[in-house]
Amino acid sequence: MQNKLLFVLLSALSVGLLSSQAQTAATTPAPAPAATAAAAPAASGASWVFTPAVVSQYMFRGTRLGGPSFEPSVEFDSGNLALGIWSNFPLKDKVPGQSDPEIDPYGSYKFVISDAFNLQPGFTWYTYVNADKNNGYYKSTFEPSLAVNYTVAGFTLTPKIYYDLVLKGPTAELNAAYALPLKELGTELDFAATWGTFKWTSYAENASPDVKNWGDYWLVGVTLPFQVTTNSKLSIGLAATEGRNNYIKQGTFPKFPNSTAVSRGVFTLSYAMTF
Repeated sequence: MQNKLLFVLLSALSVGLLSSQAQTAATTPAPAPAATAAAAPAASGASWVFTPAVVSQYMFRGTRLGGPSFEPSVEFDSGNLALGIWSNFPLKDKVPGQSDPEIDPYGSYKFVISDAFNLQPGFTWYTYVNADKNNGYYKSTFEPSLAVNYTVAGFTLTPKIYYDLVLKGPTAELNAAYALPLKELGTELDFAATWGTFKWTSYAENASPDVKNWGDYWLVGVTLPFQVTTNSKLSIGLAATEGRNNYIKQGTFPKFPNSTAVSRGVFTLSYAMTF
């Protein structure tokens, strides 16, 4: 692809290109998908959690990648090890050429230092079976991460660093979570907040010179879970998220705003089943 032609196309591609790193973060501070256990693990210490979910907007790190979406996931938990697959199937406002579906294997392991402190390395392998490489989309990217979880006075603070080996750049986040008990209702309100910033130097495949993308984002949300059975839980979530100072730039061409970096409210409905 010629450089000038690529630059012209980037404005249009920015509607969907950020999907080369696209997991939603609608109601939780963790950008990597993690199923919420519906009940305590089995006596063996191992369990499977299957979580079908629907969201009103497909948002990831402050960018809108689609409208209503179906997002099923499955996770295997054994002790401090978690392995799973998260996926997204947009139902509306699909962007031609972007990933559809998106299927993301992920994993993490907690190294417990104390009751209040642990280290959690992990990874996410973002895969897009229908991505159009000729238009600069990646078929897959791989992002290792390292989180520090610290709990004090009921608040959990989680600074986290990611580095995408394909997009060639870091993402830094600060997450906070707090659970407010609702004893009369037998449930709780789970509050979450995230602030993050990223900078990628290889945003489009086969581009010369390289295309850069950088920006900031934030998210605040609350989730209300309801225990349906011993091994299943229904959760309703609301969140607000926004992408800011998000720009795309190739070589010596001027930078221009990423049109997918927007402010949106997100509604989430999920049902977690533990086996």
